[in-house]
Amino acid sequence: MTMMLSQQSTQPDNNISTPVRCAPRGSRPWAWLAGLMVAVALVGCASDAKDIDRDKTAAKLYEEAREEAAAGAYDRAAKLFERLEGVAAGTLLAQQAQLERAYLLYRQQEAAQALSTIERFLKLHPTSPAADYAYYLQGVVNFNDDLGLFGKLTSLDLSERDQQASRDAYQSFKQVVERFPESRYAPDARQRMIYIVNSLASYEVHVARYYFQRGAFIAAANRAQQAVQDYRDVQAVEEALAVMAASYDRLGLTQLRDDTNRVLEQNYPQSAWLKAGYGRAAKEFWRLY
Repeated sequence: MTMMLSQQSTQPDNNISTPVRCAPRGSRPWAWLAGLMVAVALVGCASDAKDIDRDKTAAKLYEEAREEAAAGAYDRAAKLFERLEGVAAGTLLAQQAQLERAYLLYRQQEAAQALSTIERFLKLHPTSPAADYAYYLQGVVNFNDDLGLFGKLTSLDLSERDQQASRDAYQSFKQVVERFPESRYAPDARQRMIYIVNSLASYEVHVARYYFQRGAFIAAANRAQQAVQDYRDVQAVEEALAVMAASYDRLGLTQLRDDTNRVLEQNYPQSAWLKAGYGRAAKEFWRLY
C-alpha cells in the first residue's frame, strides 16, 4: 500500500457540534431537503386522512428531535430520529433522520452503533443525495475512534494507536474525494487523508524505533524499510532511513548502512540523524518512555 500525498499534516479540527459542522463550514448538510420534505408533507402530498396524520406526526417528530438535539439531549433526540425513520419510511426525510441519528450516536461516543447506522444507510440508499455526507461522517467516526478516555487524558497521538480505524477512515474520506469531488466535504476529507497518511507512516517508524531501542535490529530495519517503501514525501521517512542505517550498522552490514546514509543525506542534508547518529540523537526522546 503506497500512499503519496502532501507532507502537510496539521491535526484536523474535530470540534464538531452538529452534522452541519461535521463539514468544514456552512449550513446543515441538507437542511433544505428536510425542510422541503416537511413542507411538502404539510401542504397536501398526502392522498388520504391517514397519510395526512402520518405526515403531521413526522413533521412534529422532526422538530421535536431537532429541539432535543439543540438542547444537548442527544440520547432523547436519537430515539426520536429513530422513530421518525419508521414513521417517514420511504421518504428523504427518513434518510435525513437516519443520518441525524448516526451523528448523535457519534456525539455520544457510541462509535460502533454510529458506524452500523451509516453502513445500513449506504447499503439502503447508495444513490442518496447525502451519500457524500454519509461517507464523510463514517470517516470522521473512525478518525476519532479507538482513543477512548485514556487516550484523551494522555494526548495519545494518532500514530501510537491501533491503525485499522485510521485505514478505514482513509478509505471513507477517499470515497468522498474521488466520487464526490465537488462535495462541500471534499476539501476537509482530503486534509484528513493527508494527516492519516502521515500518521500511518509515523506509526511504522514508532514500531521500528521500539525494536531498535530493544536491540531487535533486524526487525527495526525491516519495519523502517516498510515505511520507506509504502510512503512518499512524508516527514517520518527521514527517521525511517536513520533507523535503517543505524540498524544495519549494529548488524555489521556496512554496505547497506552506507547506501542508506547516502539516500538520507541526499534527501535530508540537514538531518540531525546524520550529524549525531541515530542512537545519540534519539536518546533524549527515549527517556520519555
